[in-house]
Amino acid sequence: MQSLAERLRQQGRLGFVPTMGALHKGHLQLVQVARRRCDYVVVSIFVNPIQFGPNEDYRTYPRDFTRDQRLLKEVGTDVIFSPDVAEMYPVGYATCIEVKDLTRYLCGKSRPAHFRGVTTVVAKLFNIVKPHLAVFGQKDAQQAFVVKRMVTDLNFDVKILVVPTVREPDGLAMSSRNTYLTSDQRREATVLFRSLQLAENLIKNGERDAGRIKMAMRRLIKSSSQGKIDYIDVVDTEKLAPVKQIAGEVLVALAVYFGKARLIDNIIIRV
Repeated sequence: MQSLAERLRQQGRLGFVPTMGALHKGHLQLVQVARRRCDYVVVSIFVNPIQFGPNEDYRTYPRDFTRDQRLLKEVGTDVIFSPDVAEMYPVGYATCIEVKDLTRYLCGKSRPAHFRGVTTVVAKLFNIVKPHLAVFGQKDAQQAFVVKRMVTDLNFDVKILVVPTVREPDGLAMSSRNTYLTSDQRREATVLFRSLQLAENLIKNGERDAGRIKMAMRRLIKSSSQGKIDYIDVVDTEKLAPVKQIAGEVLVALAVYFGKARLIDNIIIRV
């Protein structure tokens, strides 16, 4: 992959979309964005074990390489990079990358080792694929902020582009983990986006107390679903630290369990 990347870089602009497979329309839109901006596009498929906690779904995470390969071919992917775990983390592997501060809150609070696994694998993939441009989705907003910080702090020669969340017609953010949902859970999960819309409307109508906004979102989710709330928070977009009063630009984010599926969503609001 490194040798091929060198040749492609000499011929044009190289775009990259890192994924864990189980692809959906959201992933494919990232590829299409990279396709429009670059001469060549590489997509990685790698279910990264070190970003999963001990009781999380690493072993059951959906995998369908044949289907992923077909979908990627349809949207014009030039190269699929799909290493195995032993190649990425050989015996004796002992190095990790950690971005501090940005990982203290939101998903980082309930999944303490998650982002260390993400930044480590993304750094490795950047060194292997050597892209000019890497494309991420806003659904994983905290991940995008963390990767941007790592790229800046460690002087990676790659531009990060974040693409708006791709949603189902009923507003549910597309996710590989949506396949875990029963039909009832799938219907109830639409409340996540509705709660974010509620927050946006409250802010547009003058509400500036983050606590009241979170309380309203919590009431809506609990009254409309059996979902178990992991967190609902309103944070600034610099350090991702919780705010009490809305000012400037904020990220409203949440994570809710529906059965074994932990779904995340967010919206950025400017006042």
